[in-house]
Amino acid sequence: MIVFDNVGKSFGSHRVLDGIDLHIHAGEKIVLLGPSGSGKSTLLRTINALETIDEGHITVLGRTLPGSKTEEQQLRRDVGMVFQNFNLFPHMSVLDNVCLAQIQARKRPRAEAEATAMDLLAKVGMAHKAKAFPMQLSGGQQQRVAIARALALRPQIMLFDEPTSALDPEMVSEVLQVMNAIAAQGMTMVVVTHEMDFARKVADRVVFMDHGRILEQAPPAAFFSHPRTDRARAFLAHVVRERAKTGKLTPLDRELAQVVAGNPSA
Repeated sequence: MIVFDNVGKSFGSHRVLDGIDLHIHAGEKIVLLGPSGSGKSTLLRTINALETIDEGHITVLGRTLPGSKTEEQQLRRDVGMVFQNFNLFPHMSVLDNVCLAQIQARKRPRAEAEATAMDLLAKVGMAHKAKAFPMQLSGGQQQRVAIARALALRPQIMLFDEPTSALDPEMVSEVLQVMNAIAAQGMTMVVVTHEMDFARKVADRVVFMDHGRILEQAPPAAFFSHPRTDRARAFLAHVVRERAKTGKLTPLDRELAQVVAGNPSA
């Protein structure tokens, strides 16, 4: 579904992607982990050509990037994306937000677009807010609408760029529940997140990045129990410390604390 072949990308003198080689198969759930500035979001955004690349090639659904503007527009119809800050149109109702791309990009009649929108809003628990406007919704509700909007084009791949990082803690679980349901339906997903429990339960593979490079790739059970690099262990230790400050350590957090302390069997 997605192939990165020696992909490089720089912003000025800053090397943000460096020799990326990555294959993602149909139905796989990939979670990208790493510290801030490691290149995760940039890598994600290159998949649907929101960021261009300087070197190498990316192939998505048989299309090679970079491509023409027309090819990239066609690609974005098949690759849904959910952003950190929702990106809903504030002057449009929930229903119109979910209908717009269907009508403009897929050329669906209004009645068909509305039927699809209401079905998806029901699946994310937001049908009762169809006539509301984004400013009338909580962050978690807005993100669920954003997910419905991305699914409305019936994409083959879904990209999630830190979809819960702008949410209050009590709203995170409602968005993760929707993402869990999407994963259970067999959707190919690439997710940038710091939600370790989600990564462990849902991911087929964890890809750990730092300084624009992929340092580790492994199934979540292997990555979280035996991280191979010092950098990955330091990252997990930081995650545990930050979680400890909230006083809400999960069972996984406690396991990670033992792993990074060098005693994973405790």
